[in-house]
Amino acid sequence: MALHIATQVADIDYPETDGLPIAESDFQRKPLIYAVEALGIYFQNRPDVYVSGNLFIYYRDGDPRAVVALDVFVVFGAMKHDRSSYKLWEEPKAPDVVIEITSKSTQSDDQTSKPQIYAQLGVREYIQYDPTGEYLTPPLQGLRLAGGTYVPIPVTQDPAGRLMLYSAVLELALHVEDGQLHFVTVETGQKLLSHREAEHARLQAEHALVQVEQSLLQAEKARRQAEERANQEAALRQAAETRLAELEVQLRALQAGHAPEAPPGSGTL
Repeated sequence: MALHIATQVADIDYPETDGLPIAESDFQRKPLIYAVEALGIYFQNRPDVYVSGNLFIYYRDGDPRAVVALDVFVVFGAMKHDRSSYKLWEEPKAPDVVIEITSKSTQSDDQTSKPQIYAQLGVREYIQYDPTGEYLTPPLQGLRLAGGTYVPIPVTQDPAGRLMLYSAVLELALHVEDGQLHFVTVETGQKLLSHREAEHARLQAEHALVQVEQSLLQAEKARRQAEERANQEAALRQAAETRLAELEVQLRALQAGHAPEAPPGSGTL
């Protein structure tokens, strides 16, 4: 009987997709891709940190209805490898951080059912971002698990209007500036980049390096030209001084009433 049940459970289908697009629009798709890529790059040297997005999490073995679709999530302690879905009973733990990109179609679930599920699963931080600013006020919000329930993560705003939220789990700050989400390192204030942004920054750095090298070559060329001119001027000055000394000797000789024999190779008046 137990073997028959196990076979039945093994035959259960856990769909990998619901057939819907990755995001409702460009407004939601771009920050979703940015967050997955930027966090993936940031934790790329940590084999025990799994970063993913737009993935189903099944949280009850044998029940494919017990599923939730996550926009972005990070798991500390799960090995880094590709998955078609995240089955909680096959993994060491639930996600530590979940980030949802809120839209018109997801606003209700993001605000009601998902926080309840995430709290039950033990998700330590739940962060929401509304790139349009139409469904969340403020458009950046967060919850942190404390004693089994969620409490708000403080969100601050600087004089320039930039929203800031600190993720204690990621040890990163989240900034929303000019409508754009960025992760920022607290120690250096450096923004985390996506693959496209990192490639653009690399190309800019290479271009700047070429310009610096060209400037150095031009400076070296100018230095050598100046050195050659200085050597030529020194040689001319030395020749002039030598000729002047010879003329002074001849002049003194004439003033003394006799002309001295001119040195070999020298000119005469």
